[in-house]
Amino acid sequence: MDRVYEIPEEPTVDPTSSLEEDVIRGPNPRFTFPFGILFSTFLYCGEAASALYMVRIYRKNSETYWMTYTLSFFMFSSIMVQLTLIFVHRDLAKDKPLSLFMHLILLGPVIRCLEAMIKYLTLWKKEGQEEPYVSLTRKKMLINGEEVLIEWEVGHSIRTLAMHRNAYKRMSQIQAFLGSVPQLTYQLYVTLISAEVPLGRAVLMVFSLISVTYGATLCNMLAIQIKYDEYKIRLGPLEVLCITIWRTLEITSRLVILVLFSATLKLKAVPFLLLNFLIILFEPWVKFWRSGAQMPNNIEKNFSRVGTLVVLISITVLYAGINFSCWSALQLKLADRDLVDKGQNWGHMGLHYSVRLVENVIMVLVFKFFGVKVLLDYCPSLIALQLIIAYLISIGFMLLFFQYLHPLRSLFPHNVVDYLHCVCCHRHPRGRIENSEPSRDAEARQSIV
Repeated sequence: MDRVYEIPEEPTVDPTSSLEEDVIRGPNPRFTFPFGILFSTFLYCGEAASALYMVRIYRKNSETYWMTYTLSFFMFSSIMVQLTLIFVHRDLAKDKPLSLFMHLILLGPVIRCLEAMIKYLTLWKKEGQEEPYVSLTRKKMLINGEEVLIEWEVGHSIRTLAMHRNAYKRMSQIQAFLGSVPQLTYQLYVTLISAEVPLGRAVLMVFSLISVTYGATLCNMLAIQIKYDEYKIRLGPLEVLCITIWRTLEITSRLVILVLFSATLKLKAVPFLLLNFLIILFEPWVKFWRSGAQMPNNIEKNFSRVGTLVVLISITVLYAGINFSCWSALQLKLADRDLVDKGQNWGHMGLHYSVRLVENVIMVLVFKFFGVKVLLDYCPSLIALQLIIAYLISIGFMLLFFQYLHPLRSLFPHNVVDYLHCVCCHRHPRGRIENSEPSRDAEARQSIV
């Protein structure tokens, strides 16, 4: 479980700490107001209310297809959100009829938000008091270029609040990529072919866009935490801003290109998009079958093989949904115990963005030459150029983040410039690798960046 509580900028070093073990005793973690939980609940309720309102409008106007697709996208993501919260909190093994009932009527995030707020208020009232039940947590940190092992005492209440935060992070990604992305894409398509933007649809698209951007930003943060689980991660405002701009430009340009391409070819675009999604969906399974590995059994100790298979399929669907609209920042590896490849795989990232750039260029060219009748009042060439430039700018912000703003960039054996130099220039790659062999020393690693 990744820790979400905060610590001061510099841990207070106790001179009487156990020097034999090279462990620094850190201060007790401070609990913070659960803004993320409130924001995720607000996005869920806002998108649900606006989607149901548009379903009512479409039904009133006898627009059956529009109503069916809008309701289907909302129901699928809502059900997956409820299952995610139940799975993270392990409610099936607990006696909580009220929580299960709220999940049944698709209001699970609301009751979970209330539980988190009650837990926070309880902690706030007991601030300064020692908890009877505590556990020790150890994390590595990079302080002044040196790797330090720090130990904290974590109370049971703070750990429970952290579990709520972790659950809502997963929930936001499920909602974003399995609900908001298809919903936003479809509402943009309807707006394009109907040539009107009613207020209800505009509100739904705004909620969906914010949800997708928020989910993609969380995807990057969680990817860093999963890859470097033994380190305490700090992301400052500049890093978060860079990730947000990168993800916003990447997703909006990608979705607008998909909408214009679909509006141009209509049903002829379905095979191309479906094949694209299926390739992403089955890629991890093909690698798993070729490796000859057995199905991992450490996902949940109470799960049968069927339950484990269902969880793996759900994870794969989410992985495909993320990679269909943006880069997932993680490479799924079903044969591995942790289900992800924790290495800094520059090749996977480069391949993803290269393929997506080629796809976007092809779809934009199709719109330019065959989609003039879709938007008569706008220049297709200008729209196509702006979309490609926006996608290239997003790639630029991505490279900027990994080269200069990544919180643990000093741990990279090779950074972005090294990889681009090896791939593009091919100047004595063997000698370069031998001369820049990574050292375990933190100062040597930092000098690479």
